[in-house]
Amino acid sequence: MTRIKICGLSREEDIACVNMALPDYAGFIVNYPKSKRNITPSRLRLLSSMLDKRIVAVGVFVDEDEALVGQLLNERIIGAAQLHGSEDEDYIRRLRGLVPKGAVIIKAFKIKSKEDILAAGKSSADMVLLDGGAGDGKVFDWTLPKMMDRPYFLAGGLNEENIRQAREALHPWGMDVSSGVETDGRKDGDKICRIVDILRKNR
Repeated sequence: MTRIKICGLSREEDIACVNMALPDYAGFIVNYPKSKRNITPSRLRLLSSMLDKRIVAVGVFVDEDEALVGQLLNERIIGAAQLHGSEDEDYIRRLRGLVPKGAVIIKAFKIKSKEDILAAGKSSADMVLLDGGAGDGKVFDWTLPKMMDRPYFLAGGLNEENIRQAREALHPWGMDVSSGVETDGRKDGDKICRIVDILRKNR
């Protein structure tokens, strides 16, 4: 069963779209102005409150103060925190000390080589996400994840045209899609529904 994460939600219209499609996870990029999908913690509180309760809200953070990440997890504004910067094992350990049991920590890794795969495999995070860059929508070398010995989210350049191929080739635990369900830089409800439908079939 392939889990589905739609990432980079920022508008009320985006929430309506995912509530209709019902992916497993919905991602929100928090406090990272370099991203066009960035939202503030207060905006996160609003959008996550509108989310269907069957969908897990994931906060995506880049080198954020662990106190804020912990607060959002403790308040159950999000059910999981995805760390997409240079957060190390010490950061993960400190964050674990701030959050309740059951709070999920996901560490993202930029995959360029076998060494990156080995680092991801050793991470103490509950889950890892394999990406080709920093949310730039680029596909990376899909032969590398075949060396992974733990469940993972696959991200990077996934869309309607290649997501079946990716699933059949790699059988990832989860698949993370953002730019692949956008039109002119905004989330497209039809694309979200289609890509969720693709992954629901024979999942």
